[in-house]
Amino acid sequence: MSHFLGLRTVLYPATDLAAMKDWYTKALGFPPYFDEPFYVGFNVGGYELGLDPNAPPSTGGGQQIYWGVTDIEATVAFLQTLAATIDSPVENVGDGILVATLRDPFGNALGLIHNPHFTLPG
Repeated sequence: MSHFLGLRTVLYPATDLAAMKDWYTKALGFPPYFDEPFYVGFNVGGYELGLDPNAPPSTGGGQQIYWGVTDIEATVAFLQTLAATIDSPVENVGDGILVATLRDPFGNALGLIHNPHFTLPG
């Protein structure tokens, strides 16, 4: 029996919590469900995106989180209009799976994936 239930939360350090909350509200198209001075949480398809002003800055430990999207090209283009920058452009990594990585305006890695073998919740 596995003790793991699956991915639940992606946490980004928020040096400017108000600016990050505003940016992610625009990027996601909806406001946070939890909004306090010590933490802002968004419910993204049943998973949590957390903005934490008390989290230590990312050390770039090699982990990469990918958010599932239905149209990766359109999502990348939209995020660029909000000042996200591309780290690696959309790439087919095999079997129809498309990935891209960007940086939000605050320097956080933002991975996107379109995997036709998985269905998105909702």
